[in-house]
Amino acid sequence: MADTGTLNTTAAGIDAIKPKLGAGPSGPRPKPMLSGRNIMLYGTLTIAALYYLLPLYVMVVTSLKGMPEIRMGNIFSPPMEITFEPWVKAWAEACTGLNCDGLSRGFWNSVRITVPSVVISIAIASVNGYALANWRFKGSELFFSILIIGAFIPYQVMIYPIVIVLREIGLYGSLTGLVIVHSIFGMPILTLLFRNYFVSLPQELFKAARVDGAGFWQIFLRIMVPMSLPIFVVAMILQVTGIWNDFLFGVVFTRPDTYPMTVQLNNIVNSVQGVKEYNVNMAATILTGLVPLIVYFVSGRLFVRGIAAGAVKG
Repeated sequence: MADTGTLNTTAAGIDAIKPKLGAGPSGPRPKPMLSGRNIMLYGTLTIAALYYLLPLYVMVVTSLKGMPEIRMGNIFSPPMEITFEPWVKAWAEACTGLNCDGLSRGFWNSVRITVPSVVISIAIASVNGYALANWRFKGSELFFSILIIGAFIPYQVMIYPIVIVLREIGLYGSLTGLVIVHSIFGMPILTLLFRNYFVSLPQELFKAARVDGAGFWQIFLRIMVPMSLPIFVVAMILQVTGIWNDFLFGVVFTRPDTYPMTVQLNNIVNSVQGVKEYNVNMAATILTGLVPLIVYFVSGRLFVRGIAAGAVKG
């Protein structure tokens, strides 16, 4: 009897779905690969990619050519004979003013400027953002407003007063003075980023830690910092890119023996003595831009996560 009931139930189910089986496939129709929308989308993306990659391609192939081949005039053709001599000369032999030691000295100057500036500015800004987001105090909104205003003041108008201040305290022309300048100018925008990120974190964690007796630094170091790796990566990429690529502060606040890499690159490219060596100039330009590119490609995924998780919200 049980088998008969099961067969009847199965037959009834088949009879119920027979009309649907005869009606053909259901659901949305698959979109064709060569639709007008896809052609427009991928065409635009391809044009944008070529716009940015073509100059980089020209730089790379030119840096691998000798000067006789460059004088032939075809900048888009790959090198007939690859040579790394322009790279060696750009790094260790190119003249920047009275010095002919290439970009190597400027590279280490840039490292000595970038590393402490990034560490100091991120450390202070993260604490500022944490305090403004979770520890409300009298005048916090005014303090935050002043920081936001500082983020949008053109720093060119403040160069001369800063020169005077650094001269009076004996730091003008030194790497220490430039580190202080970069740390101060990075503070407003980084504080905004950290404050908005900490506001987006679950407040229940903060309140539970307060109930358990955790203090200001315990909550920050044991709860907030481990949860905030994406925004720290965002801040690091922004600071490394901005400080490493800076030219104006480097040429104003340092001296020839402490010039960063960008200033030395300018001196190499704009040199008016001797033959214009385009392959050396291209190699020097690529060498100068390698550090920000490497930092971004290594941590690019965390950068996107930090932006999407609240870095520009609030």
